[in-house]
Amino acid sequence: MQAANPLWGAPRIHGELRKLGFEVGQATVAKYLARRRGTPSSQTWRAFLSNHVAQLASVDFFTVPTATFRVLFVFVVLSHDRRRIVHLNVTAHPTAAWTAQQLREAWPWASAPRFILRDRDTINGSEFRQTASDGDRRRTDGASVSLAESVR
Repeated sequence: MQAANPLWGAPRIHGELRKLGFEVGQATVAKYLARRRGTPSSQTWRAFLSNHVAQLASVDFFTVPTATFRVLFVFVVLSHDRRRIVHLNVTAHPTAAWTAQQLREAWPWASAPRFILRDRDTINGSEFRQTASDGDRRRTDGASVSLAESVR
């Protein structure tokens, strides 16, 4: 019964056997079921980070209030292999074009990492995604399930 229905577990097979008139316990059915070999697990987030640390950078904004009650936005680019700041810039009014330009300035000579970690902020618009996808780079969103999804 399990060979014909590989997705059925012990409770389902037990119920079907009872319908056919066999008096057998669910634990007995589970005991004699062949163990399914699971598919190889996909790479965990921790394994991805350790495997690609040399090709990984993070970009994000944080805010700084000033003494005159203005708010400045700081764009920071961090390299994970050396744990250092690659690029830092400040603006009062960030735009998608400005953010994309900061990305180009962070890696001017095609030395950009393969993976760029970022959040799903609206400031990372289509121009930012296009700049990030130039070359053979891929991006990963912090909230994304897919770890190596190409930017389109």
